[in-house]
Amino acid sequence: MDSKKKRNLILNVITIALMIGFIIWAEESRTFGTYNQRIFKTCCIYAICALSMNMVNGFTGLFSLGQPGFMAIGAYVTAFLTVSASDKLSIYKIIPISEGMANLHAPFFVALILGGILSAFFAFLIGFPVLRLKGDYLAIATLGFSEIIRIFITNAQGITNGPTGINRIPNTYMNLYVVCGILALIVIFILAMMKTSYGRALLAIREDEVAAQAMGINLFRHKMLAFVLSGFFAGIGGGLLASLVGAIGPDQFKFTVAYEILLMVVLGGQGSVTGSVVGAFVVRIALEKLRFLDEPIDFGFFQYEGIGGMRMVVFSVLLMFVIILWRKGIFGNKEFSWDRVFGFFARFKKSPKKEVQN
Repeated sequence: MDSKKKRNLILNVITIALMIGFIIWAEESRTFGTYNQRIFKTCCIYAICALSMNMVNGFTGLFSLGQPGFMAIGAYVTAFLTVSASDKLSIYKIIPISEGMANLHAPFFVALILGGILSAFFAFLIGFPVLRLKGDYLAIATLGFSEIIRIFITNAQGITNGPTGINRIPNTYMNLYVVCGILALIVIFILAMMKTSYGRALLAIREDEVAAQAMGINLFRHKMLAFVLSGFFAGIGGGLLASLVGAIGPDQFKFTVAYEILLMVVLGGQGSVTGSVVGAFVVRIALEKLRFLDEPIDFGFFQYEGIGGMRMVVFSVLLMFVIILWRKGIFGNKEFSWDRVFGFFARFKKSPKKEVQN
């Protein structure tokens, strides 16, 4: 092992140890606070959703906006199976739920996996017609699917409780260990998959479909694989979000959610796993920490009355600056590496002194 690989290995071990230590401290310590814990969990969940979109938009080069629909399926399946029978009977007031459906129950992790599988199944079903489309047409078709799912949820009151939604969702397992652990597993899976022949085929499709097909790559099969995995991960993210919030309704999965997740992917860098995670954290933390701009602020010599929506204006301006600096996103289509970090700092080394001629 050369010196660079040894250095990178040591730094990776130290970084992972520090991250684990931070998660333990954030979960167990009262100093971090419940509010900050909730923000951190939300960031991890949206990072999972951003990774799900990046599977299609970044790695395969397609343009899908169906994430809210997949998230809604995962969220409702997880919520329906984890809420107790007695709570279901009291929640469903307009159209009472049958006792047979009310008795359907599953442990949290089983319900979460089932939500992801059902989301993947719907991705498989709609993948046959929509994956033959390209560009904006695919985006419109997947966005339409997302809205169809939301409207179905709104009207299927006997199953989803309609516009009222489902509440009293237990959050027993919604700690940082579970949320961060699931995010870590998904990150490891995607990084490992992208090094296999399937991953390289997806990248080939992204770069040039004609050349990829000429090399013998089955375009439809590989696109379908990416789309189904995207649906599965989005369903997992939706199930976690439902458990974290404790109550869900169809309005939580409007088409604007797709734009927010797309923003995370583009900001971090399309085709970058690290970028999706960083983009999700940057967007969610910025949106939360800029809330003070909507409230009155007393500077002593100046009283700011507060303007509703000002945080979004400031956030948009900051986002513009970031995109101007990094036109392909913070990471582009690359992953984080220590070689790039040391190479960046190496640019600031002092240049050799010029000899002074007498």
